[in-house]
Amino acid sequence: MRSLRIQVPVGLALAAALFGGGSVVPMVAAANQPAAGTTAVAAAQPPAAQAPLAAPVAAAPAAAAPIPAAGGVPAKAPTRTPKVAVIGTGGTIAGVSDTRVSFQTYRAGQLPIADLVKFLQPEIGKVADVSTVQFGNKGSSGYTIGDYYDLSRLVDKQLETVDAIVVTTGTDTMEEFAYWLDLTVRSQKPVVLTGSMRPWTVIGTDAPANLYNAISLAASGRTTCYGSVIMLNDEIFPARDVTKTNALRMDTFQTREYGVLGVVDETRIRLLRAPARASLCDKPKEWATPFDLSKVSKDALPRVEVAYSYQDAGGEAITAYADAGVKGIVTAGTGAGGISPKQSAARTDAAAKGVVFVSTTRTGSGSVYGGSGNVIAGEDLLPQKARLLLLTSLAVSKDVNQIRGWFTKYGVQEVQPTR
Repeated sequence: MRSLRIQVPVGLALAAALFGGGSVVPMVAAANQPAAGTTAVAAAQPPAAQAPLAAPVAAAPAAAAPIPAAGGVPAKAPTRTPKVAVIGTGGTIAGVSDTRVSFQTYRAGQLPIADLVKFLQPEIGKVADVSTVQFGNKGSSGYTIGDYYDLSRLVDKQLETVDAIVVTTGTDTMEEFAYWLDLTVRSQKPVVLTGSMRPWTVIGTDAPANLYNAISLAASGRTTCYGSVIMLNDEIFPARDVTKTNALRMDTFQTREYGVLGVVDETRIRLLRAPARASLCDKPKEWATPFDLSKVSKDALPRVEVAYSYQDAGGEAITAYADAGVKGIVTAGTGAGGISPKQSAARTDAAAKGVVFVSTTRTGSGSVYGGSGNVIAGEDLLPQKARLLLLTSLAVSKDVNQIRGWFTKYGVQEVQPTR
């Protein structure tokens, strides 16, 4: 009698080897379902034979690990283990590669966030009491502004019962995820975003270490009142300043001329600077932005677009956006915000119809000043960040002068001396 051979795709076999035991297909099928729901992370059942790279799995110990204090010196262990909710949205960190060396050939958003956290046991159990929520499971570019709205509301809801949040997402638009949450989340509790540049299933992946360090940072409470931060490649970045600078390298995230907030060096967390809003920690009403989504309908979120400038750029894109009912347009101009004559003419016509413009630079650093009428200076915000600030501003106000003030107050985040 002839035996039947069933071939399992290499990537799925790798995932099964990593997470141990059970059927490959059900695990991945579940990963493709973006249903939201909270799942407590329990210890996994060890496979019969230990597979290469598989993590040892055991019940989390009751005692908490020391949490680093200021200056990176471990502090005395707390009496209660911090509660951290990890919200998974997919991305490369949840990706499955074709082979163990397919560093750029993989399918993003395949592995459930509960499995990723389970892989970190028992070590992560010494750091935090971790629960998981599967918000979605796809590449970061696949999410809409409506999804962003739902994510913000979910983060604030979770922070009613946990001490901190970690959001895993793809790195392509992670900086936009982070800045949106920075603008809209009402709680002062830590919100940390992380992901990876290599999928979970390859040799040399950065995914497990990034997730572990992000949970450790969140559990430490050290970024309370910092707003949203990104933790990647052992470095901590502020949502407003950070940007992705390389398509492939693991040190892709940079903060231009401002520098990192700090670093995570094993058990030591060193914070070297803080976002300006952290100085308002004892004034919660002033710390919070005016962009309270609980008072805004998701359907009321306006459409805001970006128009890129270059030599002899036409104005048709701006005109088309205005005719389509777009409420705001960010121009990514040359130098200190310059746009072509054709774009300038189209902007004048659109502004006369009520479209609000924000002028930014495509250079990646430096500020744009001035602006009048329906044109607001974007200061040093990157175009994609200025779009989110304009969108949230237009969602709660139609007063251009008020929005201009918000760009100065919340867009710049300049440090104000205390008296």
